[in-house]
Amino acid sequence: MLHRHALPQLNTGIFLTYTGMETDLLFTKGVDLPRFAAYPLLETSAGRDMVRQYYRDMIAVARDASLGVILESTTWVANRDRGALIGYSPETLKTRNQQAIALMVELRQQVGDLPTVISANIGPRLDAYAPAEQMTAHEAQQYHSEQITTLAATDLDIVSGYTIAYPAEAIGMVKAAQKNALPIVIAFTIETDGHLPTGMSVAEAIQTVDHATNNYTSYFMINCAHPDHVQTALTDAPWMQRLKGIVANASRCSHAELDNADTLDAGDPAELGQQLAEINRKFPQITILGGCCGTDMRHMREIARAGTRQS
Repeated sequence: MLHRHALPQLNTGIFLTYTGMETDLLFTKGVDLPRFAAYPLLETSAGRDMVRQYYRDMIAVARDASLGVILESTTWVANRDRGALIGYSPETLKTRNQQAIALMVELRQQVGDLPTVISANIGPRLDAYAPAEQMTAHEAQQYHSEQITTLAATDLDIVSGYTIAYPAEAIGMVKAAQKNALPIVIAFTIETDGHLPTGMSVAEAIQTVDHATNNYTSYFMINCAHPDHVQTALTDAPWMQRLKGIVANASRCSHAELDNADTLDAGDPAELGQQLAEINRKFPQITILGGCCGTDMRHMREIARAGTRQS
């Protein structure tokens, strides 16, 4: 495990990351993912091969572009409440969380000198896009400690809290990671107006988390939003130095529209790559670029191509 200040994505150019596997599997490949959970794939050799192929593809895209890569685990909804909805016990969830990291570690051993980071991806307790019930920071720490403590027993490099909708849940995640001496990144999700689903600005959310945790978070990101929506949140203010990554949706649709969609909106891969490269050009500290909902390896190749021209 890397020390939080030694994370290569903070020091050596552009890194690619990808969290669009679930929508690609569901809409493009016709794979059933119960309640959007990808970790059940780890139960069969065919499922594990599917997951490995995404990682191999990502490694190949990064290698071809001479960029680093962050591999994200299949554990975004592998927490107690969301696991229970599809019949998973805490004991089985513990096994699947640890299997997910072991699979990535196995692949990293084969990549040679390519800068490769193992990210344990965790998500919100409830619906990220409609957080009707909000936990206190203490409740969030208690809740997320179970998954984070399980992951702490693996060879991860960083915990990544993705698609977070309000600061208190992020604070709980960060404190749980800190208790386990793990580095952590928080990726907030935003709506089409550039604000979190709760209406809070990205600036206020980041500053709130940093204030409550003594700046423990290694860095922040925005995910599950189109670059058009992200750009409305970006400014030249000092807080922006804490924002290191954009993991973008292919579609310009709102979260509500995406939730109700029967078909996948893959957008324009070349345009997406160009837009993320432009964000990197305007804000050079944003060096982690990737694809979220609706993206596939076409988008990642374009993001890599555009990122190579910027680096």
